[in-house]
Amino acid sequence: MTPITEVEGRRLSLSNLDKVLYPATGTTKGEVLHYYAATAAGVILPHLRDRPVSFLRYPDGPGGQLFFTKNPPPGTPDWVRTTPVPRSEDPAARQVMVQDLPALMWAANLVVEFHTPQWRAKEPEIADRLVFDLDPGSPATIVECCAVALWLRERLAADGLFAYGKTSGSKGLHLLVPLEPVPSAEVSAYAKRLAVEAESALPGLALHRMKRALRPGKVFVDFSQNSASKTTATPYTLRARPEPTVSAPVTWDEIEGCRKPEALVFRAQDMAGRLERYGDLLGPLLDPERARPLPAGSP
Repeated sequence: MTPITEVEGRRLSLSNLDKVLYPATGTTKGEVLHYYAATAAGVILPHLRDRPVSFLRYPDGPGGQLFFTKNPPPGTPDWVRTTPVPRSEDPAARQVMVQDLPALMWAANLVVEFHTPQWRAKEPEIADRLVFDLDPGSPATIVECCAVALWLRERLAADGLFAYGKTSGSKGLHLLVPLEPVPSAEVSAYAKRLAVEAESALPGLALHRMKRALRPGKVFVDFSQNSASKTTATPYTLRARPEPTVSAPVTWDEIEGCRKPEALVFRAQDMAGRLERYGDLLGPLLDPERARPLPAGSP
């Protein structure tokens, strides 16, 4: 029998709570739902709110079938808000918006990673943040990503921009910069320019091209997620990895002090303590007072 629970006046069917989703740790679906309800809701919801959400679904765990969807899943309740996100192949396309705790728990019950664009639904293709996805090519690790992140922090600061870091929840590191609203195309051009500069400044370490043959031992400075059509793992989302790792905000002290990859691996069970200690390290992304203009003269 599927248990029915009530969340802020909405009735939800929560299924397969005893199902083990992460065999490496024995983490069950019930524990995943508890993470979102009891630990993450207060911090993930502000980062999801007002943005169209894409889902990477992994209903049988990370070892099962994974599928990425932008369309509202079949059976989406009528109380879950959606927003028009026209696409060339589907001018009538809509996407879910996770605006409140009932919607968060409904989505988490589908077993998903949460992914969001750098813009809000009311202003499609107008970015309010810049993102770099620092992706290490083996044998490079997040340790090398941290070295590139430190260079990018200084380069961004020279343009009056302040970056905040989070783990990808996989192998890499994300840098996020709050911006005064600006067309995504302009952010993409600026981010590409800095990625090229990073490769020039750190030739043995950084790379701005995706070409696989160039990747071993280097950090790919992926600027492409600034494109209006692209998304990035939302802060605090669980990832479909062997263990229930989180895309977790980190301090610059942690980035500077990273000497081994495991130092920046955070799992669901680590997050309550981190939130108690730090609060939302990415809170400045949500504060319009922290936003700065994209540098004048950006191509």
